[in-house]
Amino acid sequence: MKRDNTPKRRSKQTFTIIKDDSTDGHGGYGAGSISLENMSSIIVDPEGNQAYLEMDAMHARSDVERRVRYYNDKSKVPDGRLYWIAWVTVDVGENGLYYDGVTASELLIDKPNKRAYKSMPEHVKHMEQSLAGKIVVDHMDEHSRQLLGEYLKNYDDGKLWNNSRDEIKEAFQM
Repeated sequence: MKRDNTPKRRSKQTFTIIKDDSTDGHGGYGAGSISLENMSSIIVDPEGNQAYLEMDAMHARSDVERRVRYYNDKSKVPDGRLYWIAWVTVDVGENGLYYDGVTASELLIDKPNKRAYKSMPEHVKHMEQSLAGKIVVDHMDEHSRQLLGEYLKNYDDGKLWNNSRDEIKEAFQM
């Protein structure tokens, strides 16, 4: 059987939007669990000077996260390239969709040596904070925060940005 080596086309990814309640009010299995249906992930690559929506990062399956062994000690990844995963929660208000919570978690990836650093407790904490409508981006370097801010401002012709509260806009003023 011949293998098809044509590159896969990526469909244009969009921010996820709130869906139905998975527990449907029954309070049984799944009650009390966290729903990630209105959260999206953005990879910020300061060295590559880009930020892009990457839904596979929600489950640690993005291209930058794959095929590496993770350590919870930064010293084991001395040649790691810095990336950030921004956790962005979108909600619906009277004017339409808006950014409700934005947080970012650090990644160090050393692809040639197949090593990487990430703090899972930090990633989970930041995801929960984003879902709670918090803004936690002040620990990012200025260039990375600027890349993320520009991405958020320009996405969907700025509609989500314009509908967002001032606190989010102020977090990205440099």
